[in-house]
Amino acid sequence: MADIPLQPRISETTPSAGLATRLAVRAGVGVGLVGVLWMVGLQLTGNNGFGPKQILAQLLVPLVAVANEWWLRQQLKPEKPGLGRSLKVGVLTVLIAAVLSGLGVLGLAYGAGEPALARNRAEVAEIVRVQQRENPKVKRTEAQIRQQEENLAEMTMPQGLAISTFGRVLLIGLVLAVPGGIFFRE
Repeated sequence: MADIPLQPRISETTPSAGLATRLAVRAGVGVGLVGVLWMVGLQLTGNNGFGPKQILAQLLVPLVAVANEWWLRQQLKPEKPGLGRSLKVGVLTVLIAAVLSGLGVLGLAYGAGEPALARNRAEVAEIVRVQQRENPKVKRTEAQIRQQEENLAEMTMPQGLAISTFGRVLLIGLVLAVPGGIFFRE
């Protein structure tokens, strides 16, 4: 009978073993915090931190995800990252950034308080009214107008803002991260 060691073999780890995860966490946290700081900066300077200007920081997410996929490819040369690792780094970067952005909006909403949310609600309502005036062909019933006002009030609550920010960052990020991951797989 052969001698079987009782201790499990310790597998040798390569430096690239957790590289995709490390890159994704660093970049996702970094770009997520940049987005949160942008929204806080907007709020502190008297702008609407919940309004359309926050998209400027959210557009960084897909760019950072694609750059991260490229950086993974550069780090692994001459080895190829493959589709799994390339998609993993891009999608995980976007997911982490989206979670941080959503939590940042939630924290900002509770921190800024009801006056800031009321100002945001008024701005969004004005945008909706202007869009309705620009399109006079669409006739709305009184029930449709009330339903739209209720949806607007629900969307501009802290939870609604956080969910919409999370979804927007995730969607914008995945639009470029998935094709980028496919492109940089080899």
